[in-house]
Amino acid sequence: MPELPEVETIARGLARRVTGDVIESVWLGKKPEPLKSSAREIAAAVDGTRIAAVRRMGKHIVFDLERNKVARAPSPARARHSQATSAQFIVHLGMTGSLQVSEPQAEISRHTHAIARLASGRELRFVDPRRFGRLSVARRGDFDTAGIEPLEIDLDRFIALFRGRKTLIKSALLNQKLLRGVGNIYADESLFRAGIRPRRRASTITRDQFAKLLAAIKEVLQEAIALGGSSISDYVDAIGNEGFFQLQHRVYGREGELCLVCKTPVKRIVIAGRSSHYCPKCQK
Repeated sequence: MPELPEVETIARGLARRVTGDVIESVWLGKKPEPLKSSAREIAAAVDGTRIAAVRRMGKHIVFDLERNKVARAPSPARARHSQATSAQFIVHLGMTGSLQVSEPQAEISRHTHAIARLASGRELRFVDPRRFGRLSVARRGDFDTAGIEPLEIDLDRFIALFRGRKTLIKSALLNQKLLRGVGNIYADESLFRAGIRPRRRASTITRDQFAKLLAAIKEVLQEAIALGGSSISDYVDAIGNEGFFQLQHRVYGREGELCLVCKTPVKRIVIAGRSSHYCPKCQK
């Protein structure tokens, strides 16, 4: 599943390529799973709007949309209904979703569930083989996600999120209601750099350890964003390029391989149904 660095990479790529373009119309497939809002609601909110901005919120990609004013001078009564209105088009990529800007003549994948036709002549396509992704719309400013952005949080607030919780620290980091955007890969990598085992209970972690963990989370996320994210399975960015941070993984996916620091074999355990990787010597 794309995590914060992958979603941030896609959002930045889309912002560079489609900001200012106009969505002339949107086609939606027949599969119901991807539609969190109805097809009618999505079309009504999106058709004929200008893409004012593209940004990430947690693991969501948010398109801020503006409706163009009418070109000719309207009557006073008509003017009241022609003022610029706005909405948000929200995309969650799920486990296998991708958003790509394509030329209209490019072959359409059989797993394409939405195509936004742009005034520039290009198409914005949402492809999702497993159909865990979601498409929805909201009025501008209405959409928000629970949790705090890990790249923006300060130490005191970070400690307040977790202190006193008996939850395992790995599970707590994956709780999107607390900290949004951190997933399995980056939780493992951050815990390794902080020297904390994933099965430690949050209530047992000291202030100094929390400080190391927060610094590690920010460091790992920023490094991953700089390298375009981690391409573990089928993740690609907005122009179809893979990320490179998987080449920098120190524990994730390295079960049985030697720790890059102490040469102890990396272990894998399962926490709440998710694989967790750690070094039994470097992490306490």
